[in-house]
Formats: sequence, structure tokens, C-alpha cells
Amino acid sequence: MTDSEDDSDLSARGQSAAPRYSRRLSDKILIAFHHACDQGDYEIAEQLLRILETMLTRRTVPPDANRRKSIESLVAAHERLWHLRHPERQYG
Repeated sequence: MTDSEDDSDLSARGQSAAPRYSRRLSDKILIAFHHACDQGDYEIAEQLLRILETMLTRRTVPPDANRRKSIESLVAAHERLWHLRHPERQYG
């Protein structure tokens, strides 16, 4: 199928050729963090948290309505990583 055929096929189905994104980049990074934790790759998980923290703490011109939820997710992610790295300190 050629590019023009592909574009016409998308138009016929009422879809544009432009990519559509259903999640924010910060959400995707958080998902990647949890995936790294699940795989036991804590170094990568920590790096992803640093990137996420940088994204969430920089000033945004229009305040993000989900900022508080995003910060809470960041804190929970830090707690998860700490507990994974310090299993002997868990209490129940």
C-alpha cells in the first residue's frame, strides 16, 4: 500500500493522518517507571523519576489542573522505589 493509498484509507474511515495521543507524556513516563520496577531495573526507574520530577516541578504558564494528582503520583512512585530497594525495612 502506498502512502497516498494509506492516507485515503484513513480519510475514508474518518481518521486524520496526524497522530493522536491519549495520554500525557508524564503519564507515559510514570508507566515506564512502574514497568522498570516490575522488571527489577531500579536504576532506570530512578532515572525516570528524576525526569518526571523535572517535568512536574518546572513552572508552567497555564497551571495544570492535574498538578496535585501528578505530584501525589510522583511521591507514591518514590515510596514504591524506596520500599523495593529496602525490603528489610518494611513493616506490616
